[in-house]
Amino acid sequence: MAEADWSELSNSLVSGNVARGVTAGISPPNGGGSFVYGFNSLSASPGAVGKYVNATGNPNFAPMQTTGPVATGGSIRGVMQRGVSAEPQIGFAPMLFMHVKTGLTSSPDVNDVGYLLGLEDANPHRIVLRKGSLAGGLTVDTTQSTLRVSAAAFTAGTWIQLRLDCIFNLNGDVVLKVFQNDLNSNPVSAPVWTAVAGMADFIDDSLGVNSGSSPLSGGFCGYGFFVKDLQRRSYFDQIEILRQL
Repeated sequence: MAEADWSELSNSLVSGNVARGVTAGISPPNGGGSFVYGFNSLSASPGAVGKYVNATGNPNFAPMQTTGPVATGGSIRGVMQRGVSAEPQIGFAPMLFMHVKTGLTSSPDVNDVGYLLGLEDANPHRIVLRKGSLAGGLTVDTTQSTLRVSAAAFTAGTWIQLRLDCIFNLNGDVVLKVFQNDLNSNPVSAPVWTAVAGMADFIDDSLGVNSGSSPLSGGFCGYGFFVKDLQRRSYFDQIEILRQL
């Protein structure tokens, strides 16, 4: 994807609060190129920054829909890192997102609800699947919005390659599947996807029982950064988007 294929979510923190852009100053993941995309908070202003696919060459990605058009599912894959930051290494979280602002409407916002897959706002941190807004962060709690949490935990500065599949079924259920590539064995360009311990498939059912709200389809996908303190950093690489036909 080119730079033109991405737009910023409405109400994202401005560049005076969070610097963002490509950099060669951070070591890339295994198999990565010379540059990664990074975020660095310049103030303690709480909020989020998100980049979504506007798909200038294929409008069926913005929002996600069949050629019908009918709101549908899809898959997002990407590498992310909770960068080494100011102590105590909390107050921030990188994430991939799917189906933000569900349906076929436009102009997604950091306060719109979606499926979030990212790295927990904790030190050390786990992989978390959550249903909520980017601006709401990525913490683990006892509410139904925390859908799955990995058994393993990681330290700051660890690259993690993840994949989230959101499969829309005709009965209205959405099946969420999480996978991980072992970057010690496989480069980012040739991932071998395996299940993540502790993160069994989650069915966001059409009745709204399992997550406490209706399942999400259509909407927008991309990546983002939640932050609420100074000198917090996160990095991304190798973002891929697929839609369900």
